[in-house]
Amino acid sequence: MLRRINIFGAAGTGTSTIGRALATSLGIPHVEADDCFWLPTDPPFQQMRPPAERQAMLDATLDPQAPWVLSGSIAGWGDPIVPMLDLAVFLWVPPAIRLARLLARERERHGDAALAPGGAMHDGFRLFMSWAAAYDRAGLELRSRKVHELWMRALPCPLLRLEGTPSIEEALAQIAQYR
Repeated sequence: MLRRINIFGAAGTGTSTIGRALATSLGIPHVEADDCFWLPTDPPFQQMRPPAERQAMLDATLDPQAPWVLSGSIAGWGDPIVPMLDLAVFLWVPPAIRLARLLARERERHGDAALAPGGAMHDGFRLFMSWAAAYDRAGLELRSRKVHELWMRALPCPLLRLEGTPSIEEALAQIAQYR
């Protein structure tokens, strides 16, 4: 049985959505890597935790003996967790679809006024969208497909690649084949 699973990919691929659905279907805890990576700020996602703090928080959150689903990338900062993994699931979605999902999500979370020029989140939103758009073409300087591909090569556990836009049910069915 799968006990410890990491679902990761670019922003907007559905790692949180699929991770929550998988954890619910298995009756196990779901953990967001972003909760360990980012300090709580208002607006959110403005300040990274220092690396030692985020690793300590991840270590404290993920029991090596208990089952869990971890959504989000831990490449480069959460590597001590890797030996615990029973399965890693990489999600890839075409950039235009990812960016449209992100735009809709950010509008829903923060509202159009906050994202518009002069809005409280405008500058951060523009930087975030630019960063997200660079995922497939960037090098090792930021979280990118290249970083993920290198990280995946070193994984000691099975790796499932889900590319395209499978439904949540289709994704869960493919993950279930690894039980």
